[in-house]
Amino acid sequence: MPDRLAVYLNSLGLLALCGALGFALFDQIVFHELPCPLCLLQRMAMFAAGVGLVLNISVQHAPRHYGIIIISSVIGMFMAIRQILLHIVPGTGAYGDPFLGLHFYTWAFLLFVGMIAGASLMLMIMRQSGSEARQTTPWLGTFAIGLFTVLVVANVIGTTLECGGGACPDDPTSYEYLDLLLGNQHVK
Repeated sequence: MPDRLAVYLNSLGLLALCGALGFALFDQIVFHELPCPLCLLQRMAMFAAGVGLVLNISVQHAPRHYGIIIISSVIGMFMAIRQILLHIVPGTGAYGDPFLGLHFYTWAFLLFVGMIAGASLMLMIMRQSGSEARQTTPWLGTFAIGLFTVLVVANVIGTTLECGGGACPDDPTSYEYLDLLLGNQHVK
């Protein structure tokens, strides 16, 4: 596979990941659907998988970078399965509102499965290129990396405002650290 095509495919994968992260952040801010601890762990797995994609785009596509994507996605997939199983029993309720009939943790599971399949396919069809780093990153890759960076920073800020430096509540109802900073009192 030509290096340019691999960069393009990895850029599309990173944009898909950015779409999921961006939509989750949008839902968090606009509809006040605060992420639970398992949701935050799934986002962290998405960040880690994104690092593998960024390395493939900016340095060179390499088996170890696809390994980062696969390992991160397997970990994220198990966290999503854990959350699905917590809410699959009738009467236990679900966390958050569904989007197109599925909850975000189910969409996260599907995203992780797709990332594993995509990285595995790339490993099977990739041709080992030279060890030299890429001289320039195409505009689509640069855009995807920039968007990913903005989304990671925004998610870190949101999580810090929600949880502060401690453990996040199981069922968050407010940005506890932001409330503490602003002096707002909530009855617990």
